[in-house]
Amino acid sequence: MKNNKLVMIMLILLVAIALAGTVAIVLVLNQNGQDKNAEPTIDEVLEASVDIPELTTNLAENDFIRISFKIQTDSIEAKEELEKRSFQVNNIIILELSEQSAATIKGREGQLQLEENLKVSINEIMQEGEVEKVYITQFLLQ
Repeated sequence: MKNNKLVMIMLILLVAIALAGTVAIVLVLNQNGQDKNAEPTIDEVLEASVDIPELTTNLAENDFIRISFKIQTDSIEAKEELEKRSFQVNNIIILELSEQSAATIKGREGQLQLEENLKVSINEIMQEGEVEKVYITQFLLQ
């Protein structure tokens, strides 16, 4: 009778420990998943961003543009790759701008479309991560 009580107490303790362990694992996994979906801090954004210095180029018509960008990547590795590919990025930007007219990129919608087009084109050459956002940081249309 005494052995039965001891076995029962040990069984209850084992179940309680297993339950506590399961709850702890679920909480840790949920916490990790939430961190990945959280918005990055501004320091993290800057750490994974590349500045594209001012470019001056012709547009499709007789106009020309002076423009610079900040390109946000999803990781430090992607930033390093993007820095190495700066000549390709400059080429992509110049080719994209050469197809634009002043009227198409003058307004907000045109600039947002240019940012999106550049993001898609640059992501095509990326191997280590991807571009999350392209920001126009300077814009002079003449």
